[in-house]
Amino acid sequence: MKISRLFVISGPSGAGKGTLVSLLRAKRPDLALSISATTRHPRSGEIDGKDYYFLTDDEFDDLIAQHGFVEWAHVHAHRYGTLQREVKRHLEGGHSLILEIDPQGAFQVKENVKDAVLIFITPPSPQILEERLRKRGTESERDIQIRLANMPGELEASKNYNVIIENDDLEKATQALLDAIASFEEKSE
Repeated sequence: MKISRLFVISGPSGAGKGTLVSLLRAKRPDLALSISATTRHPRSGEIDGKDYYFLTDDEFDDLIAQHGFVEWAHVHAHRYGTLQREVKRHLEGGHSLILEIDPQGAFQVKENVKDAVLIFITPPSPQILEERLRKRGTESERDIQIRLANMPGELEASKNYNVIIENDDLEKATQALLDAIASFEEKSE
């Protein structure tokens, strides 16, 4: 019997998490993807409840006080978090749920949802990670250097994950991710 699970997918920026999650969901459309809450204002075209749940600072503070998040963080002058009610809605509805978040958030989730499965996506090497970051052209040189400097700590943190998948070949990494999720949906730990 398949069990609904919360899967947290993390890894260094540029490891290919977003690409793998997109490929995974194309093959497993039954897997839900969590919508985060944020205190930032919507960008052009973003829709509340579809792209993010847009909250005021006071609403976010109230949810923190009520333990309404499974994880939250302060990032780039705004706060982001995963709502307890969002996780509960999917899992109680019989759907496994994917969170694509950083390791700090992953460990917060594990504290709040004991049977959450942590999956770490790693690049084949720091050099390939740097190539990917430069190729996508979305980060400044300073941001690239920060991300590269953070990689050793993130790789060290990966030792506390349930599964580590090296993304050196998209097809193989996608299959490894599919297999890992299927395996944990069969376990009744």
